[in-house]
Amino acid sequence: MHTRRFLLAGGAALVSSGSALTAYARKGHKASAHPVAAAAAPPAAASTVAEAPASTPVGPVDTVARWACILDYNSGATLLEKAADERMPPSSLTKMMTAYVTFSMLRAGRLKLDQALPVSEKAWRMQGSRMFVPLGQSVPVQDLIQGTVIQSGNDACIVLAEGISGSEEQFVAVMNDTAAKLGLHNTHFMNATGWPADNHYMSARDVAYLALRLVHDFPEYYHYFSEKEFFFNKIRQENRNSLVVKGLADGLKTGHTDAGGFGLCASALRDGRRIVMALNGMPSDHVRARESERLLGWSFANFESAKILNKGDVIEQAPVWMGQSQTVPLVVSQDLTMLLPHGWRNGTHVALDYQGPLAAPLKAGQSVGQVTVTLPGGRQASLPVVVGQDVPALGLLGRAARRLHL
Repeated sequence: MHTRRFLLAGGAALVSSGSALTAYARKGHKASAHPVAAAAAPPAAASTVAEAPASTPVGPVDTVARWACILDYNSGATLLEKAADERMPPSSLTKMMTAYVTFSMLRAGRLKLDQALPVSEKAWRMQGSRMFVPLGQSVPVQDLIQGTVIQSGNDACIVLAEGISGSEEQFVAVMNDTAAKLGLHNTHFMNATGWPADNHYMSARDVAYLALRLVHDFPEYYHYFSEKEFFFNKIRQENRNSLVVKGLADGLKTGHTDAGGFGLCASALRDGRRIVMALNGMPSDHVRARESERLLGWSFANFESAKILNKGDVIEQAPVWMGQSQTVPLVVSQDLTMLLPHGWRNGTHVALDYQGPLAAPLKAGQSVGQVTVTLPGGRQASLPVVVGQDVPALGLLGRAARRLHL
């Protein structure tokens, strides 16, 4: 007989507040259908997209960003998205991958922080934002990392690329290979700097996920993104990320091109929760600073990490057929923690499904069913339910007595 029990409806007290690190899973992420070379839509389409609201679990939210993706670090849940899988010109957000490859080389022992790399004429002549590397001299890797992630120096990126791979072209091949391994399906690089080029693109979701991986994979190097300034060649250079300068975030990067507008990727940690945010396509530096601060505050204010079920919680005393005990506790096999909108308890249901009565003998830990949590809006999560203790079968006399009793 199939048994289904509703254990919680509309916010009964089977839940408690808490937080836990869970595995990141990018679900439903598909490659963009846009042509590879079409990094930006026509102006009319851009205006329409910019005016559209972003999608969130708590309803539409207006943002002037043309592309946006905000992720919860611990759960990987998407808190906000707007054209998040559309290919866009990433500008200097590209340098996050340059940093990722550099950190990988440091981790592998193929590069050292105090190792000096030579400055080529190509690097010295590079235009755009620069850290002003001196032609014909060599610069330590640590300074080049700071020049890349703090000052957003295009020249620093070229020195790193040539020093690591021999040429920028070969370094870009490593960048693209790394992107594929990380599952960045809407990403393709043509250079190490983000300098405008056909067929050079990322999506906002890919940018946010790359940021998440930088935080997770390289904790020993991530601190470079949080430095507010550094000095090189007697020149004081400030971090271009306004959220870092204000102490609201601990990284990562900004970017700007005419085609892509003003962009920002930031990560912030508050009360044990980390948020990763990627925005792009904003009209000015001032708007970028204001919008990123607003959406970061919104992300922390509107969601909470809730432990819905605890490992070992007794869900049900299930009837047992022909066992030495007439019932057995069914328990949750693991914790269930989810990032949810505030007020989520209203309209949440927890249901238990199993085939009952359970036939003895039963072993502790034996899976006999599942518990399913249904959230407002239809989002669901399920966990196995297991037997909480051994239940031996009745002997012949016991079975006979049980039948007489029945």
